[in-house]
Amino acid sequence: MSISFPVRGDHIQLDQLLKAVGLVGSGGAAHAMVEAGEVWVDGKVESRKRAKLRPGQQVRFAGEQIVLVAADASGAD
Repeated sequence: MSISFPVRGDHIQLDQLLKAVGLVGSGGAAHAMVEAGEVWVDGKVESRKRAKLRPGQQVRFAGEQIVLVAADASGAD
């Protein structure tokens, strides 16, 4: 399954993204999954818990693919 996630502003941190889409329950859980090598960004294992992700990037975790898109400038999602 693919999730389209609108990024407001310049970027979102990886740990915040995993929480925002509901794939982890806390920042600590997000950090543990990154440390365990279970999170992929643009086809490569991501080791930075607070990696700055921007529209156009893709994250894979727990069988889900998250596609980052630019948030609508009007504020509507």
